[in-house]
Amino acid sequence: MIVLERRANVSQESSFGNSGLVAPAHAASWAAPGMPRHLLGSLFKTRSPLRFHAKPSLAMWRWLRRWLDECKLHRYQARMQHLHRLASYSLELLQQLRAEHDLHYEQNHGLLQLFRHPEELRLAGPALDWLKASGAAHRLLDADAARALEPGLSPQIRLAGALHLPNAESGNCPLFTRHLRQLAQQAGAGFHFHSEVERIAPQDGRIDFWIAGQRHSADALVVAAGNASTQLLRGCGVRLPCHPVKEYSATVAIRNFDHAPNAMLVDEGYRVSMTRMGNRMRLTGATEFGFRSEQVEQKAVQALIRTGHDWFPGAADFSNASLWSGVRPMLPDDLPLLGPTAVANLYLNLGAGAANWSSAVGSGKILADLISGRAADIDTTGLTLSRYQDHA
Repeated sequence: MIVLERRANVSQESSFGNSGLVAPAHAASWAAPGMPRHLLGSLFKTRSPLRFHAKPSLAMWRWLRRWLDECKLHRYQARMQHLHRLASYSLELLQQLRAEHDLHYEQNHGLLQLFRHPEELRLAGPALDWLKASGAAHRLLDADAARALEPGLSPQIRLAGALHLPNAESGNCPLFTRHLRQLAQQAGAGFHFHSEVERIAPQDGRIDFWIAGQRHSADALVVAAGNASTQLLRGCGVRLPCHPVKEYSATVAIRNFDHAPNAMLVDEGYRVSMTRMGNRMRLTGATEFGFRSEQVEQKAVQALIRTGHDWFPGAADFSNASLWSGVRPMLPDDLPLLGPTAVANLYLNLGAGAANWSSAVGSGKILADLISGRAADIDTTGLTLSRYQDHA
């Protein structure tokens, strides 16, 4: 097995600023009932979870139409079943890897979703209904119980309630990925860095690809190139309903551990995650649709920092944050897309959205099994390219 990577190391793009969440029961999808109205109402606010700069186009309207369709309750419920199946399998594999190889990547247990206003709790109704129906471990807490669980939460910020997911995990995604690189190399995998694939094309049952103008060939190829995947796949006649979005993170040093978070929290109104990573806290969110450039936009990261300061004002040096922005492809249903294509020996692993790390290990194992001619351990219904053909 060979991994081709255009950067100097693994986990240098979208994974670099990852929130750190690994949670099968976390159902905070962008495509959810009530989300269009919520986003429209917040679009022009200073701390809107979605920043919109795109110029209208036919492709965008098609994408938005699909997204609105995915916000319907019955489609949301079906998607959550598919995601929970994959993410539960993925978490089980991650825990096996961690135990077998004694991996440490600043991991913590538990997720607390914070609702500032009763309206946010109402909007979470479909997710709560799904949690009850699925039997996933969860507790709906009042403000006092939430603050008892996370004593560092500021008493000055209004808190209508919180959702506790005890089986969720969080950690340092780039550190975990570097551990995996070492394990893969020990098992015989090769890594070629500074190797940007320019295009791919099928050829007599094999897949040709070009790097620096030189043609190479592979028995099977997995496209997991993030936002670059769409253009690469067009050369093989595979078209995806993706739209690029930019996300931000700010990482700050903790200076008062008594006032810092114990694990991971999510401000559901602003859709900002706050994750404890060793002696640092990472703030992630502020999705930008139709971004002007790949530069860090100060207004976006300031919105993250303000949210972190709201909840944990004395915890960190918020004035000296390490800033990051990254681009990923967003699918209308915000679900992972994996498995084979109509082109022989060409496979996909992309578009995981908010469930990126939650589904990563399981997605990799499924693809390894399929490429090796084995059946996947779990049902992949709803996760493959066929879901868009069925929906067309």
